[in-house]
Amino acid sequence: MLRLYTDTDCDVTPEIAKEYGYSLISMPYSIDGQTTYPYVDFDKFDAHAFYDRLRNGALPNTSAISREKYIEEFEPVFAAGDDILYVHFSRAMTATFDAMDSALGELYEKYPGRKLYEIDTKGITIVSLNIVLEVGDMVKAGKSVAEILEWAKTEVDKFAIYFFADDLKFFKHSGRVTGLKATMGTLLGVRPIIYMNDEGRMVSIGSERGRAKAIDRLLKYVDDLGEDVKAHRVIVGNTDAPDIVEEVVSRLKEKYGEDLNIMKVDVNPTTGGHCGPNGVGVCFHAKHR
Repeated sequence: MLRLYTDTDCDVTPEIAKEYGYSLISMPYSIDGQTTYPYVDFDKFDAHAFYDRLRNGALPNTSAISREKYIEEFEPVFAAGDDILYVHFSRAMTATFDAMDSALGELYEKYPGRKLYEIDTKGITIVSLNIVLEVGDMVKAGKSVAEILEWAKTEVDKFAIYFFADDLKFFKHSGRVTGLKATMGTLLGVRPIIYMNDEGRMVSIGSERGRAKAIDRLLKYVDDLGEDVKAHRVIVGNTDAPDIVEEVVSRLKEKYGEDLNIMKVDVNPTTGGHCGPNGVGVCFHAKHR
């Protein structure tokens, strides 16, 4: 039997996990020395309350989970004689997968017949969620793990995400984005435009002055890069910016039709702490990232 795994950095909620049969690994964040594990230390994510804390000066930190935690997660599955397919956020963004690899090395010695297959989404938040859902759909349709892994070889790089941040200090604090200019964000109304590249890293590709121009630029990427957009989900993620989300959704439906398969998502707190409040992003199926 194959067991599905994913993690909270992929914007997967317990409700989504239950619908598709995923086990959900919680990725922690810390504020003022207090560490929180999403959907372990709380049942529902209150996005407005969390991002208001950031507006009021809180700066979250993130940390890798331990080797022991991975053993705790995976050993019961291997002991039951099952294998694992883990669809996870980008290896390039964290050291946590070094701990996972170490844990698996021990578990493979103990359970030599077992295997963990992985799909690195080479992304985080809504781009990872889109891939998690696609994989979930394939599992529901009866696809084999070999078929899913073959699909991932080309399709992972065809899910693009473009987003903008409202306040550069959160990205400066996290150090997760390459290409940011030192002065960017110090000028009133200037918003960096960021995407996930095919190495799984967040890269700044410019900036726009004002939200209206930033939104226009996101939607232009959908128009210019989109491939079979309506055949896949479009996901609009936000860090407590509901008014901007509604505008983006409305304009996407105006372009692609009211029947566009579109989701609105609150970006998880562990990831959202890197971006800060009032950020918005769009994930869509593309020719390339």
